[in-house]
Amino acid sequence: MFTQGLTVLLFVLIVLNVNAQSEYESVLQQVEANNTTLAALRQQTDAQKIANRTGLMPDNPEVDFSHLWGPENTMDFSVTQTFDFPTAYGHRRKISALQNENVEHLYKTQRIEVLLSAKQKCIELVYYNILAKEYAARLKNAEFIADAYKTKLEKGETNILEHNKAQLSLASMQVEVAQIEAERIDLLAQLKLLNGGKDIVFSAGNYPANALPSNFEEWYAKAESENPELQAVRKQIEIDKQQIELNRAMGLPKFSAGYIGEITRDDFSHGVTVGLSIPLWENKNRVSEARAQARATEFALKDSQAQLYSRLQSQYLKASFLQQNALKLRKSLTENDNGPLLKKALEAGEISLLIYLQEIEFFYDAMDKVLETERDSESAAAEFWAAGLY
Repeated sequence: MFTQGLTVLLFVLIVLNVNAQSEYESVLQQVEANNTTLAALRQQTDAQKIANRTGLMPDNPEVDFSHLWGPENTMDFSVTQTFDFPTAYGHRRKISALQNENVEHLYKTQRIEVLLSAKQKCIELVYYNILAKEYAARLKNAEFIADAYKTKLEKGETNILEHNKAQLSLASMQVEVAQIEAERIDLLAQLKLLNGGKDIVFSAGNYPANALPSNFEEWYAKAESENPELQAVRKQIEIDKQQIELNRAMGLPKFSAGYIGEITRDDFSHGVTVGLSIPLWENKNRVSEARAQARATEFALKDSQAQLYSRLQSQYLKASFLQQNALKLRKSLTENDNGPLLKKALEAGEISLLIYLQEIEFFYDAMDKVLETERDSESAAAEFWAAGLY
């Protein structure tokens, strides 16, 4: 019987965790589809991609025309096209492609921030949903005691002081329940705002299973390679290298070719024109500038890697510590639940109402601490796992 009961309990817990996880995912999917900030960022990203593809073609052709009045009544015209050194166009196309990849990495970074904010709101809602259930039970108990002492007062079995204590305890609990509901309403309003003004239904009353990786170093190696912030910096290094090559190509001669003609009263002459522009001063120090920028970006990558490692390791340790504390507190509270014993003692007249209220308040404080620690543990884990929201 015990084994069957344990199996049923584990099955229920698994189902609850799956349901909570699916509710999280449902909210995040809705927010990603409806969030106005992400929609604006998407448009900006697409616009930037178009901007990155401009300037890849040669300069515009140049058309000249002149008309000289005189005995010959001469008209001259020419059409000329200027070209950079051929390799410059290849480097420009590569830079454009890399820049377009990079704006996607930057979009993903901002997307993570929005989705993490939504997930944190869900965690807070789970906390207040649990709290609402807990305080509903406390309110029911306070109402039972208040009614009991009202009856006792009417029968002359207690005094007005005891009656008033019970009524004050009930009023205090009613205020707590109302405040919890107000917090839930506010969180749902914040989620609605993140969801582009569309209502979100979220009723999860427990946290999904959220085990941390057993080996941080192995997990981090994968997370670092896929982190969009670092990918953006790595891509910028590639862009800087291509910029060096482009600046070298821009230091090579430019060419021009065209068609020229001259029309007089009695004659028409025409032919081709070819030109060569040697950039002696225009691109001076451009290659050195690009090299310096590439070195700066490489240092920025090392700094970003160090900061990411430190941040994730800190979040990992914090989440681990809070998870252990939450389990320890929950176990202790379950093993030392005096609630039923206190109620029996009060009903049997073994303790006064004042002692009961003091003792039950101590138990309530312990329960609140457990719920807060479980919430903080889940919140810390969410920040840690945000590195996997890409």
